[in-house]
Amino acid sequence: MRRPEWTRSIRFRMTLLYSSVLFALAALLVGSLYLGLSLSLRNEPLSREQAAQVFPGEPLADRRAFERTVNERTLRNLRTFSFGALGALFVASLGVGWVIAGRVLAPIERISGVARQIQATNLSRRIELTGPDDELRRLADTFDAMLARLDAAFEAQRRFVADASHELRNPLATIQANLDVALADPQPSTGSLRETAVVVRRASTRMARLVDDLLALARLEAPTTRREPVELGALVREVADEFRAPAGRRGLRLEHAAADAPTVEGDREGLKRALANLVDNAVRAAPPGSPVRLAVGSDGGRAWMAVADEGPGIAPDQQGRIFDRFARLDGGRSRAEGGSGLGLAIVRELAEAHGGSVEVASRPGHGATFTIWL
Repeated sequence: MRRPEWTRSIRFRMTLLYSSVLFALAALLVGSLYLGLSLSLRNEPLSREQAAQVFPGEPLADRRAFERTVNERTLRNLRTFSFGALGALFVASLGVGWVIAGRVLAPIERISGVARQIQATNLSRRIELTGPDDELRRLADTFDAMLARLDAAFEAQRRFVADASHELRNPLATIQANLDVALADPQPSTGSLRETAVVVRRASTRMARLVDDLLALARLEAPTTRREPVELGALVREVADEFRAPAGRRGLRLEHAAADAPTVEGDREGLKRALANLVDNAVRAAPPGSPVRLAVGSDGGRAWMAVADEGPGIAPDQQGRIFDRFARLDGGRSRAEGGSGLGLAIVRELAEAHGGSVEVASRPGHGATFTIWL
């Protein structure tokens, strides 16, 4: 026969536990009292003297029989009252245990109720449990902190999807508009077709860059275990060689200093991408004829790689959010020059994945210096 559902609950089990413990302690106490009383009544001198005064001249055997009768009746009455009291105590303890278990489990029921009401689209609910700083309060606070982190993560994901959709929609709209114009002309000239092709090529290149950066961010969010010794001096020289031609087309001087470069443990391709993103931004932002400097070194047991340019710089109120995904900043460092809005976000993710950070030092009109600390 299957037990009722309420007998399977944790509250019922806690009630049985409380009642069993209380009943065991009470039975031990009553048993100890009974044993002590029965031992004290054996050959009690005071009882014999009282029997001699009450029954003078009676034989000793009769007095002993009287004493045994009195003691046996006393112990029998004690047993009867004790068993009755223990039975009543057990029944009362079940009720008291049920109430106490309900009070103890009430915060947990509140946590469960909030958890049932929470949905992925609305993580704003919190338990906010009051009371002493005990285990249940810490459990509720931990649950609230977890909800806050999940809420922030979902909100960041929603913003990211919206921004990515917006960034992809713009070049797609540009491509569609230019193609519609070209197709509307029954006899387009070679020049107009070439102009349309150039615009479409530029928009598709921007989309390809954005998709590559989105894939890079997706890979960064997946766990990686690939670690190897990376010589940062060789990494800086390699990135400088790759960007020498793009810098030359804009009339920039690409300078690098890699003396006494440290070696770190990390993902070589990831660190190379982080540095390349900084150099790419510097090449696009620096004015023609100015230098772009790459440097590497160590300080206080930490390695660093830095990229400096003499571009328009970054305002102090914008430096706190320049590493956000799809951050829209005023000034010369805009995505109008072909950036995806994810380059610096990727740099920060890569630096943090290596236990480091990225910093920027800049003043408007005086360029900017980005430093990756490892």
